[in-house]
Amino acid sequence: MNTSSCISISTTKPYCRIINSYRSLSHFGFSLPNNLIIHTNLSKSHPKSVYNHEFHCCNNRSRSQDMGRTCIVNLDRRGFNVCDWNWGHARGFSSNFHVDKGSNSRGVLVIPQVASDIRNHSTSVEGHVNEKGFESIYIQGGLNVKPLVIEKIETESNVAKEGKEETSYNRVEVNGSNVNTNFFKDLNESTTPKIVEREVSEIEKEAWQLLRGTIVNYCGNPVGTVAANDPADRQPLNYDQVFIRDFIPSALAFLLNGETEIVKNFLLHTLQLQSWEKTVDCYSPGQGLMPASFKVKTVPLDGSDGGFEEVLDPDFGESAIGRVAPVDSGLWWIILLRAYGKITGDHALQERVDVQTGIRLGLNLCLSDGFDMFPTLLVTDGSCMIDRRMGIHGHPLEIQALFYSALRCAREMLIVNDETKNLVATINNRLSALSFHIREYYWVDMKKINEIYRYNTEEYSTNAVNKFNIYPDQIPSWLVDWIPEEGGYLIGNLQPAHMDFRFFTLGNLWAIISSLGTSKQNKGILNLIEAKWDDLIGHMPLKICYPALEYEEWRIITGSDPKNT
Repeated sequence: MNTSSCISISTTKPYCRIINSYRSLSHFGFSLPNNLIIHTNLSKSHPKSVYNHEFHCCNNRSRSQDMGRTCIVNLDRRGFNVCDWNWGHARGFSSNFHVDKGSNSRGVLVIPQVASDIRNHSTSVEGHVNEKGFESIYIQGGLNVKPLVIEKIETESNVAKEGKEETSYNRVEVNGSNVNTNFFKDLNESTTPKIVEREVSEIEKEAWQLLRGTIVNYCGNPVGTVAANDPADRQPLNYDQVFIRDFIPSALAFLLNGETEIVKNFLLHTLQLQSWEKTVDCYSPGQGLMPASFKVKTVPLDGSDGGFEEVLDPDFGESAIGRVAPVDSGLWWIILLRAYGKITGDHALQERVDVQTGIRLGLNLCLSDGFDMFPTLLVTDGSCMIDRRMGIHGHPLEIQALFYSALRCAREMLIVNDETKNLVATINNRLSALSFHIREYYWVDMKKINEIYRYNTEEYSTNAVNKFNIYPDQIPSWLVDWIPEEGGYLIGNLQPAHMDFRFFTLGNLWAIISSLGTSKQNKGILNLIEAKWDDLIGHMPLKICYPALEYEEWRIITGSDPKNT
């Protein structure tokens, strides 16, 4: 067996990294020789305590020595009731490793195979060759992010050339097969890349300056960016808060620029806010709901003369303009957590007990049984994009695309054990049903429009073609002349006797990113954007939806809300 097939160097879960430091594995009870250097992040996956959240500066009623203030997060919040100590262990590791000494008494490590059978499950209706969950998503010709850990993979030909001079002391046994340890020799010398600094334009420098000017600090550490920062606006309303959805593009920019601290702090602080209980008219939302936003407030410290403290004040919708709870916040949080692990390689964060609990709570809220008959997520109007009416009550495409992406991300991050195996099975079933539902019933092109024109209505049977009782008369007049012959898109919403034919940009583009649509559908969406460039972009940034509502239709659907003009 060649080296490349024996030693798993995976982008999915890099438990074992080959670097030139950390020469001791004392927690295994032995040390490696100087010429065999392996670094594992096992220690990172073991939290110091089940209840250790690592918020060092945020102890209740404790004064910070550096800032002269007290930072409080968990006022009147519920704690996590976690009694399963197995959650503190990284998944995939077993205790059946041993040390085999060769003729020269050199210790060699038997590396257990770190893999999860759950990654072999398909996430789509169609069969995809060599697809491994979320790892199959990439952008050709897009941003190339340099890996944080340099890894070398031997080719089969190189192994064959070096295999003639192998001896017993430089081989490692992996799952019953021998592997040449010369693989680790001179790793740094042969794989050290040349760093070429690119020239940063003045526009990019200005953009970074503006972005860093929006950073919000809590306990002296960055925790996010405000939604808007207009010096001329003296009454910013709620735009001076850190919104979950608004911080996502900023977080990705920080991650790609190597600034990971602010993203990690954001993920952990919003996680602590997840278990708060807020009420609207004596009613509490479901457990696991992520806040729409939070704000850092400075309040006087009780029993102190002139002292003050910083408090994180979350908004779950009780202060929102439309009093709607956010549906997309928890989905964005899971997606960002996965992106953080993929870009930084810090998988210990997602394996923490509190983070695993947060993922479970968020998924249980989305996957709970209700009155809905569809695999899509039923949400109220105004619960995404903006907290105002947009006529998207029901099953808006944006939420379904984010839901699908969050399910795939969560499936990759969940530690599979007795507590989560049923949840993972539910995720797999939901992914299959959701992808089929969106691809089959949300897709519109010229062929589908002609089918709708021939629909029979009032069909009462399980074999009905017109399953949602769609009347052909509701097809808008602009659609037939607007949609190109070689393109199509996913409609904005689908409900009984109603198809929202508006083109929602975020939902369609995120369906491409998450592989929710088929390859043919993804190409059709991009063809449509290219063909209708003047309508969707023109001289302005990409529009959130097309076409815009006008006159009486706008008044009825949006409630004459001037913010939607």
